[in-house]
Amino acid sequence: MSPPRPPLPDKKDAQADTRSIGSSSDDSGDDNKLLEIGYVPSFKREFSNMATISFAFSIMGLCSSVATTFNSPLLLGGPASVTWCWILGATMCFTLGASIAEIVSAFPTCGGLYTASAQLVPKKHRPIVGWVVGWLNILGQILGLSSTEFGLANMIWAAVVVGKDGDFTVTAGKTVGLFAGLLILHGILNCLATRQLARLTTGFVFINIGATLIIIIVLLATTPRSEMHPAAYVFGSQGIVNQTGGWNTGIAFLFGLLSVQWTMTDYDATAHISEEVKRAAYAAPSAIFIAVIGTGLIGWLLNIVLVLCSGPLENLPGPSGSAFLEIMTLRMGKPGALFLWAFVCMTAFFVCQTALQAASRTVYAFSRDKGLPDGGYFGHVSTWTQTPLRAIWFVTLIGILPGLLDLASAIAVNAIFAMTAMALDLSYIIPIFFRRWYRNHPEVKFVPGPFYMGDGWLGWAANVNCILWTLFVCVIFALPTVLPVTGATMNYAAPITGGVILLSLVWYAIGGHLHYKGPQSNRPDLNNASTAPEGADDALVAPHDVEKAQVPVV
Repeated sequence: MSPPRPPLPDKKDAQADTRSIGSSSDDSGDDNKLLEIGYVPSFKREFSNMATISFAFSIMGLCSSVATTFNSPLLLGGPASVTWCWILGATMCFTLGASIAEIVSAFPTCGGLYTASAQLVPKKHRPIVGWVVGWLNILGQILGLSSTEFGLANMIWAAVVVGKDGDFTVTAGKTVGLFAGLLILHGILNCLATRQLARLTTGFVFINIGATLIIIIVLLATTPRSEMHPAAYVFGSQGIVNQTGGWNTGIAFLFGLLSVQWTMTDYDATAHISEEVKRAAYAAPSAIFIAVIGTGLIGWLLNIVLVLCSGPLENLPGPSGSAFLEIMTLRMGKPGALFLWAFVCMTAFFVCQTALQAASRTVYAFSRDKGLPDGGYFGHVSTWTQTPLRAIWFVTLIGILPGLLDLASAIAVNAIFAMTAMALDLSYIIPIFFRRWYRNHPEVKFVPGPFYMGDGWLGWAANVNCILWTLFVCVIFALPTVLPVTGATMNYAAPITGGVILLSLVWYAIGGHLHYKGPQSNRPDLNNASTAPEGADDALVAPHDVEKAQVPVV
């Protein structure tokens, strides 16, 4: 039996905040769901279903992500590694995407899996779990943004090299200068109001998928049948070419996973804009689900066609350093290749645009919960644009710093970027694991959203599979891709990621625990000392914790 409800002297204030944001019955339902979780709505809900799906596709940036990672599987494991590792990884990523979508549907907040992870463990563990997942997610997203922007700068300079027939030298200064300029431009674009961001984002998916399909069609149309590789080269043993310098063929083949795992990551980016999405509990997880399937299948077709039309392997990656661009130039000619390459670069531009938006919302949510030592400074929403401008520029300026390392050492910057996928993937499986581990704990009551795989074999199979697969892939991420290991070939992903986790724990023990108590409600009626229930001051009050969290629909 529930205890009597105390009076709600500040309820009108919370409802007034809801009225100022919500503008329709759908918005009211979304905002009341957010109030039930424990947060006063702060954003305008302008992202439609189409804009949300476009956002989810854009964050993966299919053709641009393949373009920047295609060298790894092709030159380490060979053409067959490109083909088979993509569909293998995409299938496994589908179970991870579905598991993430399930949690996002239950917790449609801009904190995403960070907020959810702290709600899926007993109260005494919420602060430490939220702290580790929050920092892994923030660092992974910022470094992912920085590395993608850095990749875009290199893609643009690669086009210049091709355009000048190799008579152009790309220096570290040119790359870093272009990288910083592009990141600042994305910071400016992200200062737009939510409505303008939603309109801008809606068209991204058509350029992303459209450019990919056009490249596939043109490559097939311009490659003579006699010059296409046989099936044994694309799918069979002829296409297994070990160029790792020492690893056995099995490990070399598995390095083909690096491309698909890098492309199909940052699934939870859509969750971080869920407070700006209409019907978020439905739209956000559905967008993740659709984007993972679409990216996996279309990406497989793109990789097959690239290998089929690739020409002699010994001629790749060519003067530009990009096997993807060299294949396009070989088959389409320089003018046609550079024309379509512009759309590939545009897709990468969209990835950075959406990645910065998602990362800024994560920083906003973590600051709102006092996870940053800023006194909540970055957890502020501008009354002018109704967006977190402070968090946007925090992410933009911090994102420039890793790229500056390229001026000192290319090895250093690659070492920092290497932890992106590992940090993000680990931050994803932690809440998935805890949801199952503490499923019967009295303080953990997972209330499923509309997207739910159930407690039967399907849900269990997807959850267990994605956890085991992610741990396996992290091992592949940690291996140096070329032997013997030197300072230039060392893979620093594992030690850097482990160092980040260790430093975050030390920071939490020394001083973080003083200001961070886990995700905290910003509802006035729950923060009022005279009316808040026991435990409301040390963790986010969820609807199952207290009846008072149920605020009537406005």
